[in-house]
Amino acid sequence: MLFFRKYILAFTGLFLCLFLIVHLGGNLILLLPKFHAQSLYNLYSHTLAENLLIKVVSIFLYLAILIHTYMAVRVTIKNSRSQGVDYAFKDNSEVTTWTSQNMGLLGFIILIFIVVHMGNFWARVKLGFGQSIPIDSSGHKDIYLITTQLFKNPFYVIFYSLLMIPLGAHINHGLSSAFKTLGFYRLKHIQVLDKCSRFFSLIITFGFAIIPIVIFIREKL
Repeated sequence: MLFFRKYILAFTGLFLCLFLIVHLGGNLILLLPKFHAQSLYNLYSHTLAENLLIKVVSIFLYLAILIHTYMAVRVTIKNSRSQGVDYAFKDNSEVTTWTSQNMGLLGFIILIFIVVHMGNFWARVKLGFGQSIPIDSSGHKDIYLITTQLFKNPFYVIFYSLLMIPLGAHINHGLSSAFKTLGFYRLKHIQVLDKCSRFFSLIITFGFAIIPIVIFIREKL
């Protein structure tokens, strides 16, 4: 049963990593010059909101987050009661790290970030919470404006950017563990896959962290 849970955890984790790639790619539009960024980002946001396929994928995304969280809690509890990890391939030389011992804590911190982040964006756009969203010159909701306004707040910029660190640590260990669980590891591939996990986590961490910092500085100039 534990191995089954780890499989589900691995598959949902990989799906969420794919989402992060797409999400980061869309958010990088914000770094373009304002004249181009505003129209492109609002068009991008409008497409996400209106495209039927994207709506279906969004449902799977929400389910993946819930299932991943639930399975992570179950696996964390199970691992705290017993030792040993059920991988399709197990590296007996693996060194236990602080990250591997505190994946539950890192996941909880990330969950807090998701709740706050969705409260600031998703709840306002999808549910109409807070102030009404302005419309840009193309008739699209001006998501660019509400995003840049939020990133004018130094406390939110610090909160957002710093929480990318536990996200990166969680991804680094989680992605490496997912490869092991799914049996992708072989002795000659271990270092390569570990480096890929580390590289991906660094891209996600710095990619997301730099966006609010750049916007904050740009808006202050």
